[in-house]
Formats: sequence, structure tokens, C-alpha cells
Amino acid sequence: MTEFVDGWVLAHTLGEGAYGEVKLVINKSLGEVVAMKMIDLEKHPDARQTVQKETTIHRMLSNPNIIQYYGKRSEPNVEYIFLEYASGGELFDRIEPDIGMPTWEAQKYFRQLISAVEYLHSKGVAHRDLKPENLLLDENDNLKVSDFGLATIYRLQGKERLLERRCGTLPYVAPEVLLYRYHAEPADIWSCGIILVALLAGELPWDQSLAECPEYRAWIEGKYMSLTPWKKLDNSALSFIKNILTHSPSSRYTIQDIKQHRWFMKKFQKAGSVEGCIRPDETDSRQMLEDENLTRFGLSQPELLGIDNNSMTQFGLEERPKFSFSQPAHIEDLLLCTQIQNKQFTQPSQQNTFQRLVRRMTRFFVKTELQTTIKRLVNCLKHENYTYRINDCSSITIQGTDRRKMPLVFKANIVEMDGKILVDFRLSKGCGIEFKRKFVKIKSMLEDIILKGPVTWPIAVATDCMP
Repeated sequence: MTEFVDGWVLAHTLGEGAYGEVKLVINKSLGEVVAMKMIDLEKHPDARQTVQKETTIHRMLSNPNIIQYYGKRSEPNVEYIFLEYASGGELFDRIEPDIGMPTWEAQKYFRQLISAVEYLHSKGVAHRDLKPENLLLDENDNLKVSDFGLATIYRLQGKERLLERRCGTLPYVAPEVLLYRYHAEPADIWSCGIILVALLAGELPWDQSLAECPEYRAWIEGKYMSLTPWKKLDNSALSFIKNILTHSPSSRYTIQDIKQHRWFMKKFQKAGSVEGCIRPDETDSRQMLEDENLTRFGLSQPELLGIDNNSMTQFGLEERPKFSFSQPAHIEDLLLCTQIQNKQFTQPSQQNTFQRLVRRMTRFFVKTELQTTIKRLVNCLKHENYTYRINDCSSITIQGTDRRKMPLVFKANIVEMDGKILVDFRLSKGCGIEFKRKFVKIKSMLEDIILKGPVTWPIAVATDCMP
């Protein structure tokens, strides 16, 4: 580790982006940990204005469900942005591909997301790139909205302006964003609805919300009842989502509508049953009628809808600075390998190693030794026709495409840890859910060498690093 400024040292790289990288910074005396974005202005002179806009907006915000902005430091060729470090991992990592997560958990995260978006809109701020990859979790498993690189102010002194920039991540983008000038709030709410589908069903409903997309056309024509992901959802959830993913932004649910819907208000137990179901508003006759007319679908996983990806219309969204807040980026970043003892850094004791792992699901221990593990993994990659590059003796960069024929890049790091071999996968670029789907396939191919047992442990929070 190297000294950054007096009392603070640079630790590991947490992520990389188009304009620079994100590093972990630790206070030597207090053990406090922050994330620091470093933007190289020599390589990207156009980034200064983007950084200025992002930091101007982010410093306005203070909410429990939004990554906290701590400050900015400018140098002639580098901009530094200091942010809260989210040690609980990424939301997309909690989503099981094609399954989702338990309803109570999806509701918890969705409520926190809505709370954050309601706060943003109260400040006149639109995020414009809400997706699971930009939703992090803290050490207490609370959701934190991150990445304000595409955020903008749409309302100032009570006057609202229509937005024109077509931006975001295509499967999460509202239809009006792709077609014409649009209102900010309904567009963000649409993205929240897509996120809820991902949480409950473990997949995205369509590639893009345009009539050229068969899945979206089936949705707007009301011919979706027997299709995935909709037949995985129960009546209440489907009715709820139908009102959020309404094609017309003027008819779409508002934040207040969302908060008053009975799915949002129910208290789901961890076992999946419902306690104290709240009676819906008697005036909400449209919602009740839709619930009565919906068919209850089975929860078994359906076959994937056959789509010719080559015929899909691709929409070129604007280029944007992409910073990955996914943490950590490398295997050494799995560990906060520091304890503060008399203001000196020392290696943690062996028994504490597992407790310092960031909570993530895309890793496993194996029975085989290092070289055999690498050989087995490479054979899997060849079998799946991945393009791969062995960076060193224990790191492999893997490139491929997802089901939407979009680029997908991830890394596999293989290291010895406490006498065992750990294989850890990290998303570098692409859809988090698609990455998880690829991980599950590779893991199944290595099932015979995987050690059974727990593979995730809570990270040591800052107070654990203190003397």
C-alpha cells in the first residue's frame, strides 16, 4: 500500500471504467474505508465536464439508500471523487438466473429502491441508468443507488423540463426514451419496474421496449399470459408490474401509486407466506378488476421463448463514461488485508481470513491444486467457445456474448487461500444476470471438483480494522 495523502493509504483497485479506475482508500489511524474514483484527464480530456456535472449532482444528495458522496480533489491531470464504500456486494449477485429471489427479499430491495428514487425526484434529479449493476449493498444488506454519470437535473425552482438525451441500458430503458422527448420521473419508474421483474423472475422481459421486439410487442398487445417471465409471477405481483410497465408514461404508476399498491404494502415472511394482508384501497377498482381477471400461473421454470437474435433491431445509445462500482475487481481485493494495530498495518490472522471475504455468490473452493484447476477451467471455456486470455498463473479474462448477442466480459481468479484453492468470478462488462447465468453453467461443469459448504462470508467492517 502507498500513501495517498497524509493519514490515508491506497489499497487495492476496486474497479475499472472508461475514464479511469476506482481504488480502496484506508485511513491509517481510524480504519475508515472509502472508494476513490480516479479519472485520467490526460487520456480523457473531455471527462472534466462530465465529472463536474456528476459531482455537482451527487453532492446535493444525502439519503440512506444512495451511495454517499464525500468530496472531490482536482489535480492538473487527474480528478479524484471520494465515495462511500459498499462492502455488501452487488444486487445482481443476489439474483438467481431464471429464478430470482424470495418475494420478501425482492420486496425489501424494491422498497429501498423506491425510497431512493422518490428522494432523487424530490430533489429534481433523474438517475437515468437504474439497473441491478448500479445498485450496491452495504454491510447491513441495505440497498445503495450508485453511479450518477448519466444523472441530470430536470426540475429547478419548480419548473420541469422535458429530457431529450437517449441514454441508459437498453433492456431497462422506457419506450418513450427511445422515441421522443420525455418526462424524467416516469422513465426512472419504468426502470424500477424492470428491476422488480429481474428480482422476482431472474430474467429480463425483453431486449428493448420497442414494437420491433417480439416480447415487448406481446406485452403491449396483451398476449403475454403464457410467456416467461410473466407466468412465474402471482396475481398481485403481475398486476403491480403491469401498472408500472404501462407503455404510456401518462398512465404509468407514480411513486405514490406504487406505495399504495397492496403488493408493496404487504408484509412477506421469509418463508413466503403473508402476514396481515392490507386491504387495498376500495377506490382502486381498476387494480382489483385486473387481479380478478388474471390467471394464476405455475412457478415452475418455463422454456425460453425462441427468438431470432439476428433479426433484432439494435438501438445505438449514446456513449457514456462507465465506472464499475462492482467491488472488488481482483482476487486480492476479496480481503481487507489490513488491521490497524498501533497505527501499523499487519497481516490478519489466518482464522480471520474467511470473515473478511466480501459477500458474493460467484465463487467456490475446489479440491484440485492450482494448475489442475486452471486446466479444468480452460477446458470448460473451450467447450463453451469462449475467447479467453490467461493473464498470469492465476487470472483469466473471458469474453463472450449473452443471449441478446451483447458483449460479456468477466474474469476468473484462481488462488490458494488458507490451504484451499478458491475460484472467484468477477463481472467486468455486460449484464449482471447474464453473467450469473454463465457462472452457473461453468460451475455445473466443475461440480465434481467443487468443495461443498459455505462460500460466502460477511466482510469485516471498518470497526473490525481498528485496534
